[in-house]
Amino acid sequence: MSAVKNELSPLGRKIFLDRYALKDVKKETLKVGDIVVAVSNAATGQREIGVVTALGEKDAITVKLDDGVVLQVKREEIDKPLETDPAQMLARVAKGIASQEKEEVRSKWEKEFNWLLEDWKFVPGGRILTGAGTTQNLTYFNCYVIPSPKDSRGGIIASLGQMTEIMSRGGGVGMNISSLRPRHSYVKGVNGRSSGSVSWGGLFSFVTGLIEQGGSRRGALMLILNVWHPDIMDFINSKREMGKITNANISVGITDAFMEAVRNNGEWETCFPDTSDPEYNKVWDGNLDAWKAAGYKVNVYHKLKAREIWDAIIESAWASAEPGVFFIDRYNKMSNSWYYSSIQSTNPCGEQGLPPWGVCNLGSINLSKFVQDKKVLYKDLGRTVRAAVRFLDNVIDDTPYFFDENKKQQQSERRIGLGTMGLADMLIKMELAYGSEESLAFIDELYKFICVEAYAESSDLAKEKGSFAYFDAEKLLQSGFMQQMPQSLREDVRKKGLRNVTLITQAPTGTTGTMVNTSTGIEPYYFWEWERTGRMGTNIERVKVYEDWVKEHPGQPKPHYFVSAMDLAPEGHVKVQAAIQRWVDSSISKTGNTPREYTVEQTGKLYELLYDLGCKGGTTYRDGSRDTQVLTVKKEEKKEEKPEVVIPSFAEPKPRVRSTVLRGTTYRKATPIGTAYITVNCDGPNSTDLFEVFINVAKVGSDVAADAEGLGRLISLVLRMPSPLTPEQRAQSIITQLAGIGSGRSMGFGKNRVMSLPDAVAQVLQQHIGSAASETRSSDLPDEEDEVSDAGQLDLGLAPSVNSVKPDICPVCGNVTFVNIEGCKKCFSCGYSEC
Repeated sequence: MSAVKNELSPLGRKIFLDRYALKDVKKETLKVGDIVVAVSNAATGQREIGVVTALGEKDAITVKLDDGVVLQVKREEIDKPLETDPAQMLARVAKGIASQEKEEVRSKWEKEFNWLLEDWKFVPGGRILTGAGTTQNLTYFNCYVIPSPKDSRGGIIASLGQMTEIMSRGGGVGMNISSLRPRHSYVKGVNGRSSGSVSWGGLFSFVTGLIEQGGSRRGALMLILNVWHPDIMDFINSKREMGKITNANISVGITDAFMEAVRNNGEWETCFPDTSDPEYNKVWDGNLDAWKAAGYKVNVYHKLKAREIWDAIIESAWASAEPGVFFIDRYNKMSNSWYYSSIQSTNPCGEQGLPPWGVCNLGSINLSKFVQDKKVLYKDLGRTVRAAVRFLDNVIDDTPYFFDENKKQQQSERRIGLGTMGLADMLIKMELAYGSEESLAFIDELYKFICVEAYAESSDLAKEKGSFAYFDAEKLLQSGFMQQMPQSLREDVRKKGLRNVTLITQAPTGTTGTMVNTSTGIEPYYFWEWERTGRMGTNIERVKVYEDWVKEHPGQPKPHYFVSAMDLAPEGHVKVQAAIQRWVDSSISKTGNTPREYTVEQTGKLYELLYDLGCKGGTTYRDGSRDTQVLTVKKEEKKEEKPEVVIPSFAEPKPRVRSTVLRGTTYRKATPIGTAYITVNCDGPNSTDLFEVFINVAKVGSDVAADAEGLGRLISLVLRMPSPLTPEQRAQSIITQLAGIGSGRSMGFGKNRVMSLPDAVAQVLQQHIGSAASETRSSDLPDEEDEVSDAGQLDLGLAPSVNSVKPDICPVCGNVTFVNIEGCKKCFSCGYSEC
């Protein structure tokens, strides 16, 4: 254990004060000397910790930041934390959650919860830290699944309203849109044709983008379409076509029958219920198995090879990191709630498969706190597991609900999501290499212990407080998950009952894990050290567990058990996920990172490995796949053929000479890395005679500014160099190459969406020469990107350290420490997270 209780790094302290500490919202008590969180960069929203040194007139406030910089800010640009020591927050949370206990034992459990939370042994979800023990009407839940939309205009709008309400309160939403009829289907009520499920999915995505723009955090949406739906191919490719689905994660619901057809190279039929059936509007809810079981008619739409659909999923996942796969039959066979509710969707990060109106509350055990002398402190870990289960069960009754349907569903099944963080730290302290065979055997033992202790506590709680309302011992014990549990535990559940239908999940812990300075979730570390640039200069920062080792072993090479996401072969990621999935009754949020040179074929084998090893779903992120995202043009749209330019043998192209005076236009353009000012100069009276481009973004002297200047110089060189192409033709070629390049995040939505700085430049050039926008989003990649090397046979376990996975630039602090991990993007330098 740490010598300092509730220890926080400077970054952890900032996260605590900014995100979770109780605030004086009206700032009525603000005075000189107060610790505040101040906006240090209005353009990016970056916030820093400082002390108020002066209160001026007209709400002007002077703040001295921790690094010595003095800021002049407005009153609305600061927050005043009322809790400045983590112990204050933890005491508030412990007292608030213990309030759900009977009065005669309340103080006992408040004391136990204080022990549980102390020194970050157990870290509740961020919403619990923020809301518990306060009078604020804030939900403690992150995960929501709403019912599949009814297949009508009214049904779609109702779902849209439900989604918007949840997102406006900070919750993430998942839904399965297989209930919506396929494209071009007849709609009797309006004597017209349906635009299809993907089109309506685009509407949900569009509204999510609006919510993202209106708040400080992006809206989070998961859309799932089952593999039997006639629109499935359109859905798979939707993230690779501009303007279809841009603000949602997407996954394909994969059935066991489909996987069997893939393996046997068999045919697959896409189908949909007969919408003319008199019972259609009343009965149909998206569950095809239930529709068939009731004897209703199904129409077949397409017959094609299952492998064709599977290959499309893999190719799109390779190119754009989506769609993910959701093994829907397996999920329901393993589900403890199989007998009363079908799981048709997950939350946005995929760790929670939930029934309609299902929710889950999250908390994570910090495994790094339970290792001493290379041994696991199982006694303390067991106490922590049991106290955490009781804690999370109390959350269900303590949290406010803003939908009655959520309250009824959750209080009837009492789902909790107990997970872990710090697995990578634990393995390092035990000198086990993440992903090795030794580590996999240990992980199986560790997570079995956590799972069995959690279920034993839930069974004891059922005896004390009662089982969840839908509990049926014999049926629950038939679930795939319960059948693999120890017989003694199964007998306890049969005799005592079970308080919670599900108990274990592995959710993203990007922000809370960073706050307590440990590895997030079950992920390995992304890297061990990085360069951080701030106002006081540049310095090298290290992961704490590595920093501690370096201090104890100066000058020695890093040992083999320091395994990063860059070192681990992609198959190693899947093996760890599968080992943990065995003891997780819900699911896992994890990113299978693959190097840029990973082939489509290798990606396909990786997805099949997910299925073969028993995972309930998964996704991969190929390094750079979103930086060079393949965007395809709609099939019905054909590129305009341009006349071939023939160069006579005697014609020698000559360089363009710069005139003394050029006419130009400067465009102001918002980009993911800040506002860019792009100047386009022309050599002549026509706007198509482009000669040079200047790009200014970020502060002079910064890496971002240098990259922007370099991009402008290269574009100018292409426009000036000897060529038989006209300036307009050269500009069109530049636009083709730059348009659609993605980055870690984007700005805007629809036609105004800016995916990166290069994409912004392409849009400006397009606007300047007045060409048709449809021609900018080309599916062509540079020749170099088309030639993907074959990395050979699949290797299992560890791969050579080739540093093939590269971080991105953080949109808040500008450091190159923004990584895709746990299905989300987070920054190691400033703690910013998109989830």
